Amino acid sequence: MDLQIITTLGAGLLLAIAVLGTVIPVLPGSLLAIGTLLAWGWILGSPAAWWCAGIGIGIALAGWSASTVFTGRNLKQQQIPRGSILLAIALAIVGMFVVPVVGLFAGFALGLIVGEYWRRRDFGAALRSSGAALKAMGLGVLVEFGCAALASSVWMIGVIVHFYTR
Repeated sequence: MDLQIITTLGAGLLLAIAVLGTVIPVLPGSLLAIGTLLAWGWILGSPAAWWCAGIGIGIALAGWSASTVFTGRNLKQQQIPRGSILLAIALAIVGMFVVPVVGLFAGFALGLIVGEYWRRRDFGAALRSSGAALKAMGLGVLVEFGCAALASSVWMIGVIVHFYTR
């Protein structure tokens, strides 16, 4: 088989993993999409490949940045300190091994609630601030997922144009 076809098939598989990686935090999401698009554009080398890779990289970067901004801004608005976040991350890691896939999310949420309760000594306030932070994180994940999927769609357009004009 031709190197370009093999590269394109591999890129498609990696982009599918990247899109899933925006929802499943164990997998590298946007970073994998950016690296895949860059490598695919470089190996194929056609103007269509480079244009679509560049546009896709820009979209993936925008999604990655938006996810970080949404989450970070909301954590600051809720005045959630680093201690609560570190506890949430620690429990997320433990949860990931105790209950595969779902444990990561449940552990993070539980850690955030426990950290906020420890800080505020009010369960209702801890639930409200943790809930708002988790909603912001969910919105960030949704935006990053949408952008990774859109970048993959742009890649597919590049595949069609590249092989049609070849």
